Amino acid sequence: MKNNILKLIIYLYYLSLTILLILYLFPGSLIGYLFYGDFDKQPNFIDNPIGTSINHFFYFFYLTSLGLIYNSKEKKVVNSFLFFLILSFTLELSHFFVRNRAFEFYDIISNTLGVLIAYLCIKLIRKYL
Repeated sequence: MKNNILKLIIYLYYLSLTILLILYLFPGSLIGYLFYGDFDKQPNFIDNPIGTSINHFFYFFYLTSLGLIYNSKEKKVVNSFLFFLILSFTLELSHFFVRNRAFEFYDIISNTLGVLIAYLCIKLIRKYL
């Protein structure tokens, strides 16, 4: 049972990482196209003052959590944390070069906060469990 859960986490991790790369590097908004039929429209799933950047926070929190859980068996938590931190910056900076995409400062802050908060949550859980 425990191995099946770990296999599911590994599968979700790699699938989610692949989806993130596709969404970030596609020249336009694939999710906007799926929901609105428009590659130029970004979906805002939760009304908030920072707009669509909240989506970045949740996805990076989710992906970092999966990655840290997956790599905690191998004691690579610090390497995973650095990987996700660098990934969050690199992917947002790639929007300077990807056609029909734009770098947004709030997105990079949201990405980084998602990574940091996931890291802190996993550290707290590991400490008290």
